[in-house]
Amino acid sequence: MSRFFHLLFLAGKSAWNRRATLALVVFSIAVSTTLLLGIERLRTQIRENFVQAVSGTDLVIGARGGNIQLILYAVFHLGGATNNMGWNSAQEIAKRAEVAWAIPISLGDSHNGYPVVATTEDFFEYYRFQGGRPIELAQGKAFEAIFDVVAGAEAARNLGYAPGQKLVLSHGGSSAHLAKHTDKPFTITGVLAPTGTPVDRSFYISLAAMEAIHLNWQGGAPIPGLKIRPEQVTKFNLQPKSITALLVGLKRRSQVFALQREINEWKAEPLTGVMPGVAMDQIWQMLNVGERALLFVSALVTVSGLAGLASAILAGLGERRRELAILRSAGARPMDILILLACEGVLLISAGMLCGLALLVALLVFLAPVLADSYGVFLRLSPPKAGEWLLLGSICLAGFLTSLIPALRAYRMSLSNGLTVSV
Repeated sequence: MSRFFHLLFLAGKSAWNRRATLALVVFSIAVSTTLLLGIERLRTQIRENFVQAVSGTDLVIGARGGNIQLILYAVFHLGGATNNMGWNSAQEIAKRAEVAWAIPISLGDSHNGYPVVATTEDFFEYYRFQGGRPIELAQGKAFEAIFDVVAGAEAARNLGYAPGQKLVLSHGGSSAHLAKHTDKPFTITGVLAPTGTPVDRSFYISLAAMEAIHLNWQGGAPIPGLKIRPEQVTKFNLQPKSITALLVGLKRRSQVFALQREINEWKAEPLTGVMPGVAMDQIWQMLNVGERALLFVSALVTVSGLAGLASAILAGLGERRRELAILRSAGARPMDILILLACEGVLLISAGMLCGLALLVALLVFLAPVLADSYGVFLRLSPPKAGEWLLLGSICLAGFLTSLIPALRAYRMSLSNGLTVSV
């Protein structure tokens, strides 16, 4: 054991004497480690952001249809519902003893390509994401009057909106519209803080507002000759007849299967109850091509760093032939030379990994707030997780195996080859 530590000491001294050259190798490994762990953390965080776009919601309820389709339009506001669920059914479900809260969602309109979501004040109180984080207002306040609107962070940033500005909603969900609700403009009262979820890409109004802007509409178009001014809408019944979906939170999660069965067997109308976590896992499995691509890119970066390690040690063998030959003449065995160069490779890979971890921590400290504010991607500063430790172990093992290539070559170099002087 003492012989091994002596060889390790010699490897360290030899590497230090060539520190200017080997510093580039350490830097290459550090960058590779930072990219590998950074991409892995970003990949897992993106998946977590996706799966936890809605958190704490036990059931998403809508008209009878596919589970994934219901989640796509109720949570991600993509596509559209083939049918709505009745308001009476939504009210009856919300009043059930096992239901703690219920958030109605009504879709169908948009603004400059961003979906408009009609809901109630309960959305701001009970909606959760990312393991229980609440919705917060970065500016202003939630809607109070009928023609108030709250903008998501991304929508407000991209369109340059702030509280107090006026906007007009469009009928339908595409970005190009001929039919707009120009007679009933809205005023932005608040802008939500970034969440990294579909909340950022939406505008929020009240259910009463959704009814008000369609009072003089029928069949997707305004009724000719019928004009209802904004100040007149309060004279009408603005209670919705139907909604797109209902987000439900239960008092005890153990009751979710029983309620889901009752919803799926609802007698008043055909409904579907979906557990969002299960459906989102299914959606992610269909979208994990990008996840695999990120892993492939990070693996290529790591391979390039290890190739640099092997190249540096191999290139230095020609300069170190006499050094190795002297060690052999002093009594070092061929196996000692192999261990010496392998230890040198492990020292370099270890130094590179430590520098890479330090660089990753620095990047997380400085870039995490920027990513959270600009893109809603929350990267937490935390110790390496099990998957990251596995990657670090893989880098270390791969570095050791890579360092064996020059070590085996040195092992085969004969004493005479090292001491021969070319003339």
